[in-house]
Amino acid sequence: MNILIENPDTNEYLTRAGLWDHDPRTAQIFGTSRLAVRAARQESVGKFNIVLYIPTTNQFVNLDHGRGKGSVATELD
Repeated sequence: MNILIENPDTNEYLTRAGLWDHDPRTAQIFGTSRLAVRAARQESVGKFNIVLYIPTTNQFVNLDHGRGKGSVATELD
């Protein structure tokens, strides 16, 4: 099981290189959800999800969510 940072607007995952990719197998893995939230808050993404990814079954479980340094579009945009 892997703890990942997801951009919910694009369904991409933060990679070790600091880029975003649709493939969760290339994502940076965090040891705890607390570490993932701390890292996600520093990213230039608006909203983020912290997800538990189970590669053997390709399942995702939402653990947490928040906002990074990036702007978040309003619903009126």
